[in-house]
Amino acid sequence: MQNQPLLTSKKVFLAVVIGCISLGVINAYAADVNAGADSFDANCAECHSIAKPLKNKKGPGLLGVVGRQSAANAGFDYSDAMKAANLTWTEDKLDAYITNPKAVVPNDKMKFKGLANAAERADLIAFLAQQK
Repeated sequence: MQNQPLLTSKKVFLAVVIGCISLGVINAYAADVNAGADSFDANCAECHSIAKPLKNKKGPGLLGVVGRQSAANAGFDYSDAMKAANLTWTEDKLDAYITNPKAVVPNDKMKFKGLANAAERADLIAFLAQQK
């Protein structure tokens, strides 16, 4: 009987892929921008605009939000909490904020409770990233 290697190359490859996914090196979910547009309409559009030029509603306009500093829209009356937050709206920071806004910026005046579904958040953020 011939000695079998403990790990075949397929098993090693699979272990590496699973490890990379769990560490976030490989995104296991490809965001759907069209689904993100639907999520924006359902969860955000009542209070936020993505209109060009930038337009504020009840909430600040979100055109160009990805990569922007928090409390940066001229003419919008931000809460003291948001003004003091001094955040850059990276995709990761937006994900945390959309998950639970009060955990990221306590005492902010936004009424939205959060979006629990990670795939829907990824879709929404992918959509927002395209709004420039």
